[in-house]
Amino acid sequence: MRLKILFRVGLIGTVAFVYLALFSIPGETRDSRVCGKDVELRLSSSESSQGSLLLVEVHSTSPLAELKAQWDGHTLLFWRENSHENVQRALLGVDLERPAGQYPLTVAAQLENGERVTCSAVVSVKAGRFAIERLRVRRQFVDLSPKNLERTARERQRLGELFARVTPERLWQGAFRVPVDGAQAAGNFGRRRVLNGRPGMPHNGEDFPAVAGAPVHAAQRGRVVLADELFFSGNTVVLDHGLGLYTFYGHLESIAATVGEVVEVGTTLGRVGATGRATGAHLHWSVRANEARINPLGIVRLPAD
Repeated sequence: MRLKILFRVGLIGTVAFVYLALFSIPGETRDSRVCGKDVELRLSSSESSQGSLLLVEVHSTSPLAELKAQWDGHTLLFWRENSHENVQRALLGVDLERPAGQYPLTVAAQLENGERVTCSAVVSVKAGRFAIERLRVRRQFVDLSPKNLERTARERQRLGELFARVTPERLWQGAFRVPVDGAQAAGNFGRRRVLNGRPGMPHNGEDFPAVAGAPVHAAQRGRVVLADELFFSGNTVVLDHGLGLYTFYGHLESIAATVGEVVEVGTTLGRVGATGRATGAHLHWSVRANEARINPLGIVRLPAD
């Protein structure tokens, strides 16, 4: 057998998705390093850029007893597609600062008869094109006191430990939504920020300017894992959607969520505000997928299943 690569192009909204299907042609030489018997690996794109989100699909001719994928030192967890028991999906996040290059994705499956199959693909990561944004903020948020330096270090560690936890089941159900009704994204994901003349970290989310007090809704079903006031993001809520996917809501005027509760899509988590390091009322919305900082608009474009 030999490996055949098939591209299928489709449009979802205004975004083009290229499906890469890897499968074997009976009677020819098979490249077992890429795909084995009865298993097909699909990626939503063979190329990606910094901060993008890819959908990994594994199709099989019969149910799989076990399925795992490895990417960038993380184990990707799959969920079964509702409409087809032999199709499973996983999310692959490319971090905002992932260096451009070629990165391997390896999928290991076990068929019900005990046979093991390994599939692999190479994901090409291109450098993103991000503008520079110059902002003036209160001096206390740039020249941090020793007390605030210690506080921000604790909060950074707290968030890092939180995002590293992976709930093994999918909590979300259906399509994701934008958290603020009628608000337009500022399009500032990934921008390299210069704060009061000093280079800062890249912006890891999308800002949604809105009227102070406007309700902020859960983008999808999830468990509240943080509802607290943080130094930079002010009043903040974080939802765990399972399988390593988290959404982050910052600068809230007030919080209406409690840690531990499971909220449904559209539930009010709080109100738009300007708490923390903010220049005006807006929602800062960001997403982590297996710890990778990705453009949050990527999850809105995911299939509803």
